Amino acid sequence: MHSIFLRRLAAATAIIFPLAAQGQEAKEALPPAASPEASVGDPILVTARRRAETAQNIPLAISVIGSDRIDNTGSFNVGRLQQLTPALNFYSSNPRNSAVNIRGIGVPFGLTNDGFDQGVGIYVDDVYYSRIASATFDFLDVAQIEVLRGPQGTLYGKNTTAGAINITTRQPTFTLEGNSEISIGNLGFRQAKASVSGPLGETVAARIAVSGTGRHGTIRNIATGNRINEQDNIGLRGQILWQPADRLDLTLAGDFSTQNPECCGTVFVRTGATQRAAARQFEALAAAQDYILPSRNPFDRVTDVDADLNAGNEIGGVSLRARLDLGEGELTSISAWRYWDWLPANDRDYIGLPITTLSQNPSQQEQFTQEFRYNRTGKALDLLLGAFAFHQQVRTQGSQAQGPTASRWLINPANPLSQDPTVLDGLTATNDIRLDNTSLAFFGQVSWHVTDALTIQPGFRVNHDRKKGLYESVVTNGDGQLVTFASADPRIVAQRGVLSPQRFEPAFSDWNASYDLTVSYEVSPDFLVYGTYARSFKPGGVNLNGVPNDDAGNPILEVGSVAPEKVNHFELGLKAQGWDRRLTFNLAAFRTDIADYQALVVNGQIGVLRGYLANAESVRTQGIEWDIAIRPSRRFNAYLSGAYTDATYRRFSDAPCPPELSGGTTVPDGGSPSAPGTPGGFSPANCDISGQRLPGVSEWALSFGAEANAPARLFGETGEIYLGYDGSWRSDFSSNASPSRYTWVNGYSLSNFRAGYRSDAGFEIFGWLRNAFDQNYFEQLSVPSGNTGLIVGQPGDPRTYGFTIQHRF
Repeated sequence: MHSIFLRRLAAATAIIFPLAAQGQEAKEALPPAASPEASVGDPILVTARRRAETAQNIPLAISVIGSDRIDNTGSFNVGRLQQLTPALNFYSSNPRNSAVNIRGIGVPFGLTNDGFDQGVGIYVDDVYYSRIASATFDFLDVAQIEVLRGPQGTLYGKNTTAGAINITTRQPTFTLEGNSEISIGNLGFRQAKASVSGPLGETVAARIAVSGTGRHGTIRNIATGNRINEQDNIGLRGQILWQPADRLDLTLAGDFSTQNPECCGTVFVRTGATQRAAARQFEALAAAQDYILPSRNPFDRVTDVDADLNAGNEIGGVSLRARLDLGEGELTSISAWRYWDWLPANDRDYIGLPITTLSQNPSQQEQFTQEFRYNRTGKALDLLLGAFAFHQQVRTQGSQAQGPTASRWLINPANPLSQDPTVLDGLTATNDIRLDNTSLAFFGQVSWHVTDALTIQPGFRVNHDRKKGLYESVVTNGDGQLVTFASADPRIVAQRGVLSPQRFEPAFSDWNASYDLTVSYEVSPDFLVYGTYARSFKPGGVNLNGVPNDDAGNPILEVGSVAPEKVNHFELGLKAQGWDRRLTFNLAAFRTDIADYQALVVNGQIGVLRGYLANAESVRTQGIEWDIAIRPSRRFNAYLSGAYTDATYRRFSDAPCPPELSGGTTVPDGGSPSAPGTPGGFSPANCDISGQRLPGVSEWALSFGAEANAPARLFGETGEIYLGYDGSWRSDFSSNASPSRYTWVNGYSLSNFRAGYRSDAGFEIFGWLRNAFDQNYFEQLSVPSGNTGLIVGQPGDPRTYGFTIQHRF
C-alpha cells in the first residue's frame, strides 16, 4: 500500500506544482485557544471566516479548542471532540461507517453509502476532506480546531448544511522550534508525537511532524484469544514554506496516515421479540444449533465472532496553498489531491456461528480540489469571493459469503431446505461499486459596516453537482452456478432470498442556489448580538448499496437517487464578556427546517441490501446552546458548555419499521401487526414515525471542567503544578433509524482528571485518569439484518490511566 501511495503522490505533485505561481496562503500562527498559559483576557483568534479575527467579534456560533486542551484531555481525533463540544456527535462502527453530526443533522445515522454528501465538512489547512474516515485518524501537529455550527456554504468551498470542523495545523517558522511528547497508559496504551520547524534559508522554512498511537483492544474474542477493537495509528506530515517575494507566500504540504487494527467487533446486548415466527427468532435459532453466547452481560466485554476482523485504513495527500497580496486584498489558491484506501474484514452475523463467513468492501478513493478566494477587509466593506471545484472517484469491490450454518439460520424452518447446509454454504455475492462525483461552486459574503456598531452581512452560493454511479452484485452458489431471477429451482429461490443479484446505474445532476443574511449589532465593545437566516441545501445523492427489487426481480430504479435537502435555518445569538474579559458568556438559539431529508431506509432483506437512502418529508432541529468560561486569574479557569437539541422527524410516513414491528409477513398500508413474537406475525409495509426523535442526538448535552494551578519549582526550573477536571454528560438517544424500544442508549456521564507540572522552559509531565468512575455505557447499538431480535453494541472505553511527558522548545 505504501508503494501505491508514493506513486500517487508523485503523480499528484506533478499536477499541483504548476499552480504554484497562483499564490499561497501562509496563515499566521494562532495562539492556543483557552491555553492554561494564556494571560487573563487574551483574545482567541480564529480563521472561521477565512481571515484572522477574534472569536467574540464574529456573528457565528463557534467552539474553539486549542492545542493545549486537545493534549490535556486526550482528544487526539475528531471522535473524542464530542466530549468537549456538546452540539457535536460522532458515531463509528468502523472508519468507513462513521458519522459526524452537529445539532442532530449531517448524515443518515448507521448507513454506509458512498453516494451522498456529508452535512458536516472537515477542513485541514483549508483542504476539504471528503472521506469521513479521516475523523478516526490522530490529529497531526494541530494548533487549533474550530467547530462552526449551522450552514456554512457561503464561507467554505464544499457546501455544508450542518456545520464545519476547521482544523489549523502549526505552520513552518523561520525560528527553530519543536515539540516532543510520549504517553504511556494501561491497556498497553502508548503514544508518541514529535514535530520540528525551522529555516532552510532566508526565504524557505520547513516543518515535519510524526505521530503514533497503539493500544490493546477493549473486547476479548474467545474464538481467537485476541483482544479486538485496538488502536494502531501512524501519521506523518511535512510542510515547506517559500517566500520568494514580500507579497507572495507558498506552502507545499504532504501527509500520510495509516491504521491497521483488529477491529471492529461488537458484543451481545439483548434480544427483543419481533414479528417473526417464534422458531425464527434469535433464542430459538441459537438453541436449534446448540449455540451458547459467551456472555449475556455486554460489559464483560466478551465476544466469539469467528470471521476475520480488520480495519486497514490509509489516507494521504499533497496540497499547495498560495497567497498573493494585491494591496487592496489577498488572492488565495488551494490546490489539493487526496486519496483513501480501505481494506476491511467484518463478521456480519455478529456471533460465533459460521453464518456469514466473509463480509468486506475494500474501497479506493481519490479526490482533487481547487479553490480560489479573494478576501478584502475595508472600513465600510469586507468582501469574500470564492470559486471551488471538486472531483471524486470511488471504486469499491465488495464480497459476502455464507457458511455451513447459514441454511438453518436464514431459511424458514418450515422449508426442508433449511436442514441442508449445502444450500447456502459457499453462497457468495461479488459487488462492483463505482462513483464519479463532480461539484462546482461560486460563493461569497459581504460585510457592510453600516455604522461602527451595525453590520449587515449577505452571502450567496451557486452550486452544480453531478454524480454517476454503478452497483452490480453477481451471486454464485457453492456449486459455482449463477443465482438469477430466471430460475424457479427451489434451491436458487432460497439462495436469492439471502443474497440477491442486482445491477443498476444511478445518476444525479442538478444546479442549486442558496443564500444567507446576518445582521449583527455591537451594543458595546464586549457585547455583540446577531441574527441569521440561511436558505441552504444538501446535494442529492445516489444509492450505491443496493435497492429493493420488484416482484420480477428488477431493481426499483425510482429509488436509485434521492432529491437534495432543502434547508431553512434561523439563528439568534449573543456574545458577551465582562469583568475585564475574565468572564465570557455566549448564547445561541436556532431552528433548522429540512424538507426532503435524506434518511436511512431498510428493506428487511437478509443479505447485502441492508439499507438505502430515501427522502423523509420533513425534519426539524431546534434548540439552545451556551458557552460560559471564567478566568479570574492565571491560577484558575473554569468552563460550562451545553446544548438542548430537539431534533425530530416532523413528517416521515413511509419510514422503515423498528425491529419490534418487522420480520413478519407484510400487510398492506394501514394493516395491523400482531403482537411481537406471535408465530406467523404480520408486519406493516412501512411505519409512520412522524414526531419521533432523530437517531444519535441527545436532548441534553453538557461539557464542563476547571483547572487550578500554583507556582512551583521542579528540577531546578520555575513553573507551576496544576490539577484539572473535564466532565461531560448527555441524556439518552435513539440508536436506530426508526426509534425502537430495544435500541435506546441510556444517558451517561464521563469524568476525566489530570494533575501535573509544567515549567516555564517548556517541560511538562502529568498523569491522567479518563472515565475515572468506570462508567459503563454504549457508544451505539445496532440491529443486525434479518430481524431475529438480536441487538449488539459497542461499549465505550472503560477506565484508563497513564502519564504524559512533553517538551517544547
